[in-house]
Amino acid sequence: MTGQTTPTWTPAEPPRVYPLRLYGDPILRRKAKPLTLTDTLNVPGVGPQSVRQVADAMLETMFEARGVGLAAPQVGLPVRMFVAVEYEDDEEENEGQESPLRSRVLRDFVMINPVVSVLNKKKDRSYQEGCLSIPGIYEEGVPRARAVSVKYTDLDGQQRVLEAEDYLARVFQHELDHLDGVLFLDRLPPEVTEDYRKELLALQQKSKTLMGDLARADRLRRERGGE
Repeated sequence: MTGQTTPTWTPAEPPRVYPLRLYGDPILRRKAKPLTLTDTLNVPGVGPQSVRQVADAMLETMFEARGVGLAAPQVGLPVRMFVAVEYEDDEEENEGQESPLRSRVLRDFVMINPVVSVLNKKKDRSYQEGCLSIPGIYEEGVPRARAVSVKYTDLDGQQRVLEAEDYLARVFQHELDHLDGVLFLDRLPPEVTEDYRKELLALQQKSKTLMGDLARADRLRRERGGE
């Protein structure tokens, strides 16, 4: 959720960060599937990695893009996992600044097969919301429940339940939407999306370029005998 990203990527060794999938990529509209900790995930353009390796790289990717959350479909994996961070103050108020995010981390989360339950049905529309897959576009007015409970599996295979309010609750709901193929613009009136028509068309073109880059990387890896 929120931040900036570089749209193109050059094939190399397994990266410290992953390329982020952009608006227009079909994977962002797919409903993700459950996974288990023993699964091997075939990261597009990278190759097979463990769930823990993917989670670590997703956190690095999120920090690099100065975000507060990142879902697996945003790195090309249609599985039900997301990462998120709680900072010592609202990251929303510090977006675009260059201060090191890691120095302000209170807690980080890796949530596998998360299920969100609403604790407070009253909707909050006060925060500005954005998306790492839709860089440069931010809008207020996205309705989110003020408080939620999230049941999930952690990287040690333990079942966890976490309650969250306000901004952190919004982050969790935003990332869960990604696992169901929903983008934050979908929760706003259609005219909002229309207002950004030019920007979204440009993102769609960048998305096609990135998908082509990743496909070429996969072909090269296969030709070199990769998995």
